[in-house]
Amino acid sequence: MEQEALEEYCEAHSTPQSELLYRLTRETHQKVMNPRMLSGHLQGMLLTMLCRMMRARRVLEIGTYTGYSALCIAEGLADDGLLHTIEVNEEREEMIRRYLAQSPYQDKIQLHIGDALQVIPTLQEQWDMVYIDGDKEQYTDYYEMVLPQVRKGGIILADNVLWGEKVIHEIRSGDKDTKAVCAFNEHVQNDERVTNFILPVRDGVMFIEKL
Repeated sequence: MEQEALEEYCEAHSTPQSELLYRLTRETHQKVMNPRMLSGHLQGMLLTMLCRMMRARRVLEIGTYTGYSALCIAEGLADDGLLHTIEVNEEREEMIRRYLAQSPYQDKIQLHIGDALQVIPTLQEQWDMVYIDGDKEQYTDYYEMVLPQVRKGGIILADNVLWGEKVIHEIRSGDKDTKAVCAFNEHVQNDERVTNFILPVRDGVMFIEKL
């Protein structure tokens, strides 16, 4: 309860989300399974401000879900910026496109429907920022695939790296997601090509800077 109260206080003392993001949040909770996967107000603000501070021009998002984080990233992009966002679940495409079409930043967003491991090699870009929020078992694969395309000083963000606090407890037999998240965290921690830290916001966001 105290954590929820703190988050409510933080949201009350942060710039309000747009009316479009509010409607997207409501519809996601009403119609889509696992609405906790939505980035949400505070994390969305973090994405917007980080893109704005970096003056990011090219961003990759792995895991669109219903589009909340994509809209937040696009808002923070440079005037000539472009976000490539990849969603594996084709059933979400209609909802995603419907909300993107209502955004003043729609021209900065290119949606790809498919397996990220197949889509990423087709994108010939150098990334200022990559936001990883897809299949937890593939986090390390995503990371190794995108790192060569990230510019020096560029940032990779990995969401859910605390995984409901399961990372600090004994892993249950058969819990592949927790094993994968722990393996990813260790992999990055031991990678001399980057510097990194975990910000304990919501379910944990790892910031990774390419050296």
